[in-house]
Amino acid sequence: MTKPIDLYYWPTPNGWKISIALEEMGLPYAVHLINIGAGEQFAPDFLKIAPNNRMPAIVDPEGPDGQPISIFESGAILQYLARKTGQFGGASERDRVAVEQWLMWQMGGLGPMAGQAHHFLKYAPAMDPPNDLPYAKDRYRNEVARLYGVLDRKLAQTAYVAGDFYSIADMAIWPWASLWEGQQQTLDDKPNLRRWLEELAARPAVQRGMAVAAEKRANIQSDRKAQDVLFGKR
Repeated sequence: MTKPIDLYYWPTPNGWKISIALEEMGLPYAVHLINIGAGEQFAPDFLKIAPNNRMPAIVDPEGPDGQPISIFESGAILQYLARKTGQFGGASERDRVAVEQWLMWQMGGLGPMAGQAHHFLKYAPAMDPPNDLPYAKDRYRNEVARLYGVLDRKLAQTAYVAGDFYSIADMAIWPWASLWEGQQQTLDDKPNLRRWLEELAARPAVQRGMAVAAEKRANIQSDRKAQDVLFGKR
């Protein structure tokens, strides 16, 4: 019997990537909540697994050669799980390259830019004292809009981001893109992105992955302690 993978998680876009992937792949897993607003990501035991003090992370007790392995960085986790299961990573070398380039696009582009958009549009103005910075708000709002334009044009050509097959690249991008309203974006001129968002949202495994600890998701705009932990100096 397959031993459960230990998932170190909090309900954020990066956390959702892995809960969705585990559900899509049919892998058993045990959730260990890492409350990032309370600073649990800095606990010594967690840092042994994720030295960059970020979740998600996993420990697979049945890793390579049957030995346990710990993995941090959501993109690396997705690639590992795809290799482990032989699912959602692309059936050919050409497909795998397509998956990997869109996964890297999310990791290096959409994730960081959308994260900064959330910060400067939602959180910074609500801090004490407020940091309402028009240049930063425009900079990240506009860059996210550019990235969604790239994505919409790609999805005009293929059903999914890497081609006509669902992959870990979709699982990586969808959690961030699903929050487009909080990034002050519009889908009125992006029909292909809207179609893709709605199609993935209807997948049962996506719904199950999003439901993991959903009740723990909080609005840190009014949580000064969480702001200090997340946005303070470490």
